[in-house]
Amino acid sequence: MIQRFGGNARYHNVVEWNGLLFAAGQTFAEGQTIEEQAAGTLDKIEKLLEAYGSDKRHILSACVYLRDMSTFAQFNKIYDAWVVPEYQSTRTCVEAKMATDKIMVEITIIAAKKES
Repeated sequence: MIQRFGGNARYHNVVEWNGLLFAAGQTFAEGQTIEEQAAGTLDKIEKLLEAYGSDKRHILSACVYLRDMSTFAQFNKIYDAWVVPEYQSTRTCVEAKMATDKIMVEITIIAAKKES
């Protein structure tokens, strides 16, 4: 059964299917630097996963969108400190035009729910 959470007329924040969680892109536009936005976005992802029965050890795939690839090293410093060693997911990182000029990073994830 497919379950959808946190929706509006355009999308849902999380879709669950067969023990998998598909999360919409997460951002943290309040941050003034790439490091602040990366940390804020990853914090939001961690809370979202916990709310739906998962955690960062169960992330299967992450897609990172950076407004400017010149921030790749600064982003990776924050990301690498956040991931749990031996539990890294697959990851793609691309440069992308963002929805607003304030957003420097957006991350989408697919995660498995924790086993009961």
